[in-house]
Amino acid sequence: MTELLIELLETFGYHVRLQGSIRIDEQYPDSFFTFWNTDSYDNNHYDNDAASYTWDFEVNFYSTDPDLVDQKVKAARSLLKANGFVISGKGHDVGSDETTHTGRGFRALIMEREVNNNV
Repeated sequence: MTELLIELLETFGYHVRLQGSIRIDEQYPDSFFTFWNTDSYDNNHYDNDAASYTWDFEVNFYSTDPDLVDQKVKAARSLLKANGFVISGKGHDVGSDETTHTGRGFRALIMEREVNNNV
C-alpha cells in the first residue's frame, strides 16, 4: 500500500519523502510531499488468520508557497479518494523545520484484503 500511495502522490511532479528523512545537511525542495505509515492493523479474522488490514497514513505537503500548500493538499485528497483511500476531514496544519516552508496534512486510510484467504 505504501507503493500505491507514493505512486499516486508522484503524479503531481513533486518529491515524495518519508517524513523525517531529509538529512540535516540536505536542502529542502521548494515543494514536496511526505508520508508516514502511522499504523496497519487487522480487520476481519477467519480461521485464526487476518482476512483484511487497514493501512493508516499521514500525508503532508510542504512548500515555500502557502497557496500551493492548500491547492496540492486538496488535490491529493481528491486523488487518493478516487483511488480507494478514505479521507476524513479537510486536513490540518503541520509544522516545518524550515522557516521558509509551511505545511498541511491529512490522514489517509486504505483497506487491503488478504489474497491467500478464501473469504
